[in-house]
Amino acid sequence: MPSRLINWQVQFFGREWDFMDLYHLTLFLGVPFLCLLAPFQFTWGALWVAISLYLVSGMGVTISYHRNLAHQSFKVPKWLEYSLAYCAVLSLQGSPLEWVSTHRYHHQFTEKLRDPHSPNKGFWFSHLNWLFDYHSRFGSYDGQLMKNVGDLECQLYYRFLHYTYFLHSVLLGVALYVAGGLPFVIWGMVKFHFTILFWVFITTKVQTFLHWIE
Repeated sequence: MPSRLINWQVQFFGREWDFMDLYHLTLFLGVPFLCLLAPFQFTWGALWVAISLYLVSGMGVTISYHRNLAHQSFKVPKWLEYSLAYCAVLSLQGSPLEWVSTHRYHHQFTEKLRDPHSPNKGFWFSHLNWLFDYHSRFGSYDGQLMKNVGDLECQLYYRFLHYTYFLHSVLLGVALYVAGGLPFVIWGMVKFHFTILFWVFITTKVQTFLHWIE
């Protein structure tokens, strides 16, 4: 993402919101409403597109972001590593640098104030609000964003995905429209992304309650 967008901020609801905060908030609030169009745009091809994208992006997050990049559990050839990371980008859960940094900080400062989704900051923050507070997650680490992902940031590919992150969903939408018109866009983008958001909601719900009852 260009630095001018990273530094751009607007104030409302008693806090400052940057571009990524508003981007994720718009997706979280807007996509479920657009899903209301899905029954009127149903085709079997569109359904299979949605299922395929869900599986591809979901496995990308699990295999690439989580196990390969964040925890470095295994190594694969670079072409496969980069391909899996790109699949994860399509899930709209953040760029590789952002996702991996958040997860590494979470394990480094689990349930402490510097945990990116610390339960010490309140139930709703640890459950959902952290998703819409970019600088709260990264701004407290000596003023440096994502300084714990130097192993990824030194690679041009991951810097490219980070600075162009939100454009890839736009390109996916255009490709789906060319391939199958509005049904592919509604089911391949909106319905698929709603499923991802629902999965994120359930995942964070489980994590939140487990941390609160410990």
